Amino acid sequence: MTRQIGGARTPRPLHPLFVGLGGALLMAALFTDSMYFSNALMQWANFSAWLITGGLVLALIAALVLVLDFVLGRAGPISWPDFALLAVVAILSIVNVFIHTRDGWRSVVPSGITVSAIVAILLLVAGLRGWCVTGLKMPAQGDIA
Repeated sequence: MTRQIGGARTPRPLHPLFVGLGGALLMAALFTDSMYFSNALMQWANFSAWLITGGLVLALIAALVLVLDFVLGRAGPISWPDFALLAVVAILSIVNVFIHTRDGWRSVVPSGITVSAIVAILLLVAGLRGWCVTGLKMPAQGDIA
């Protein structure tokens, strides 16, 4: 099959990369929570708090890149169920980072690890849906696909 060199192609949105990276950090927090649950070494709870914070920072970057995707015309219409799913994940993660600021055992067990598990399950669903909150951008008339 031949491919035209220098031909026009439909630009892809950039925000799914950052959504996926932030999701990976938030899912890793479930692992560090379970490690803390198994051996009570406080450093695992600290790792969880940092992972959740990093995931939230990447979620903010993903939101900014989503706006950039719209401005540059890379994104199609918003898929509201996917957007709502990731918004719920972000809100639960904000709650979870506040839970992880508690002192000692209560920073993870039982509420922190429960919220981390719910977030990980929701992120698995988002990952199966492609980490994207927009629909496909259809090429304009006259564009070569």
